[in-house]
Amino acid sequence: MIPSSEEPILTARLVVLLSGTGTLLQALLDATREPAYGATVVAVGADRHSAGGLARAERAGIPTFTLRVRDFPSREEWDAALTERVQAYEPDLVISAGFLKLVGKQFLAVFGGRYVNSHNSLLPAFPGMHGPRDALAYGVRVAGATLFVVDEGVDAGPIIAQVAVPVEDDDTEESLTERIKGAERRQLVDTIGAMVRLGFTVQGRKVTIP
Repeated sequence: MIPSSEEPILTARLVVLLSGTGTLLQALLDATREPAYGATVVAVGADRHSAGGLARAERAGIPTFTLRVRDFPSREEWDAALTERVQAYEPDLVISAGFLKLVGKQFLAVFGGRYVNSHNSLLPAFPGMHGPRDALAYGVRVAGATLFVVDEGVDAGPIIAQVAVPVEDDDTEESLTERIKGAERRQLVDTIGAMVRLGFTVQGRKVTIP
């Protein structure tokens, strides 16, 4: 059984990890402005200095940090440094919101069951970095987004929530990606809010929110 939060958290502390522009982060920041949401973003981390989401966090007055894999002698040392930096903020949940680096064993040993990721496909279909492109190439009629608990695999952990997005005949990778992003943001906000307000359990591959 993966450790989980069986009881609701009064005001959950969220650390968000990202690599890109931070649209998922922005959705969380907008939601957490309401005290009734039940959570606050206490830090934002990235694996590159160019990540636009860092500027979003800084404008909101949220501490940021950047840890690039290339700045460490090994991937294991980067993972240890990331674990230490995130742990310093004492998060209840860590959220990968477009974070393009796989964490390692040390990170999962500390945050297993509390590290969640949003992916732009209906897993287990189309894992990896190009979900919408792969979905179009395969010819599916329904795509979507998945929120899941991260484990040692690649986009393979227990599924928390999924949302479907129809694929239109004239869709391009860009148009489908943008529609998925809209659904993905809503799902992330709604599901994280429910997790922190109601609690959740993870047993095998089943995630339950009361």
